[in-house]
Amino acid sequence: MNDTTKIDYGPLKQLVGTWKGDKGTDIAPDPEGSENNPYYETIACTAVGDVTNAESQVLAVIRYHQVVRRKVDDEVFHDETGYWMWDAAAGMVMHSLTIPRAVCVLAGGQYSGEKNEQGDVVIEVTASTQDKNWGIIQSPFMQDNARTTGFRHKITLGRETLVYSETTIVEIYGKTFEHTDTNKLMRQ
Repeated sequence: MNDTTKIDYGPLKQLVGTWKGDKGTDIAPDPEGSENNPYYETIACTAVGDVTNAESQVLAVIRYHQVVRRKVDDEVFHDETGYWMWDAAAGMVMHSLTIPRAVCVLAGGQYSGEKNEQGDVVIEVTASTQDKNWGIIQSPFMQDNARTTGFRHKITLGRETLVYSETTIVEIYGKTFEHTDTNKLMRQ
């Protein structure tokens, strides 16, 4: 890994730093239908540098840790660690994540250079159990009781804002449920 200040992080470069937001909305599955959990969170992103795979692929890497607390009781209900990676040669963004429910995701997507009307960077990645490239690994218990079959994550990065929407498709309580999380965070 090299000096992190000389690495091309592409569309991920503005992700580095600490972000806080208190406008989160979590729509989660419940045996009776769904539950709405307003939340606040902190996401800390650190530039790692670059890595070379098989002497030909170079990835710029950012490590992150996300901690989410319910507003109603201040309890942590989501803790996530992972990496965002940029492959400049392929124009590809990758997102690997792990949550302590025995679920891991490797999502990816082409970066189109898309920006919204404010000039903010827009990044989208997806994964599914049916995708041969971008997949989901989970424990036998989760496979049998709360199986994740799909994942979509979109972030919009401004100079001082990070807005995201995330949808996880879960088979739970005898139904397929779109578990969604959205929030707007500010750079600290």
